[in-house]
Amino acid sequence: MTLHQQTHSLDHEALIALMAETANLLIVQDLDGVCMGLVKDPLSRVIDMAYIKSVPAFEGNFFVLTNGEHIGQRGINGIIERAFGGAEAVAQQGLYLPGLAAGGVQWQNRYGKLEHPGVSDAELAFLAQVPDRIEHQLRQFFAERPMLLSPEALEACIQSAVLDNVASPTVNLNTFYETLRDLDAYVELQQTIQALLDDLLAAAKRQGLGDSFFVHYAPNLGRDENGQEVAWWASETSSGTTDFQFMLRGAIKEAGVLALLNHYYFQRTGKYPLGVDFNARQAPHQADDMLALVEQNFDPALMPTMIGVGDTVTSQAVETEDGLEFKRGGSDRNFLQLIQAIGQTFESSNLTVYVDSSGGELKNRKPVQVTSDYGQPRVVEGPRDLRDSDDPLTLNVVFPGGHLQYCQAFQTAAQRRISG
Repeated sequence: MTLHQQTHSLDHEALIALMAETANLLIVQDLDGVCMGLVKDPLSRVIDMAYIKSVPAFEGNFFVLTNGEHIGQRGINGIIERAFGGAEAVAQQGLYLPGLAAGGVQWQNRYGKLEHPGVSDAELAFLAQVPDRIEHQLRQFFAERPMLLSPEALEACIQSAVLDNVASPTVNLNTFYETLRDLDAYVELQQTIQALLDDLLAAAKRQGLGDSFFVHYAPNLGRDENGQEVAWWASETSSGTTDFQFMLRGAIKEAGVLALLNHYYFQRTGKYPLGVDFNARQAPHQADDMLALVEQNFDPALMPTMIGVGDTVTSQAVETEDGLEFKRGGSDRNFLQLIQAIGQTFESSNLTVYVDSSGGELKNRKPVQVTSDYGQPRVVEGPRDLRDSDDPLTLNVVFPGGHLQYCQAFQTAAQRRISG
């Protein structure tokens, strides 16, 4: 069987060969946990220079798709600039990571030219005051519970938790989870942050921006009957939802896939199938509608082999009166599933690749353990509940060794692609 017909394959050599030898190729890759280890404090992230130097080998065929951002104190650009000793060297060599950030509304090319397609000045102005509201809420929460943390510990946690992103201000509670050592207090903190972001949505509506924003929970338990993401409360075994992101409506990764595919076709043909001004915010929100849009507008003869790479896919069993019900989520699930669906519809042999990020500092990922039965891979643990046999997402290739193992494969493919 070819890779797109396999599940949980460990045949990394076949993936490397595909990436190295396929001309009509579109790689769509997440960042945190995929090419960098997951850490409690985003400010401590580092990235391998060898990986960054290998990306230009896939110029025009590789784009990132992340809920993080390119710019700002915690953006990926700063991580790369620190690794290479400054912004000038990175820009001159074109070593910025091209693609979409902030869920799909922050576009950047490899030389660092950046824009926010489809985003208004009023929306950016509203987002700019969100980090201060978050910090105020955190201080108020702990002022009412002074015995939970020392002043010094609180300051350190706040510095780590408040992500002043331009297009997706975020609360990252990882450091609070590790520092509090009090599960009930941590869950109460999760719920307090959720309530604050709900209040911000209401405030935006009063300012005429009712259709501008939504809240993204990472990781999450899928969506409810109204299409809203479901937060995952912490337990004795998991920190649950750690990232609460106040995001622009339409900034969902699967919409970003459409924007990247539109851009890819332009590179090849000089024409945008969805129009020159199309952006992620104009995409339909339902997966079936997204797939229909691709079917109606993209020439099948030019459809690339797409490889989606992510690390956050969940499936949690919930007891109901009718038996087990599975809550499927994860910030990479939907974009991987759309790439899978496009491959099935266009018979383009698309692949989904899963990188095990459980070896990082966070405690909300299940490790992947794969064994072999008569030469066939069999997952014996993670990342999803193994009882969820009806999960529509197939993970074709897995990297149990995490981001280091994936990056080595990526670099090998890049070297072969250059050498021909």
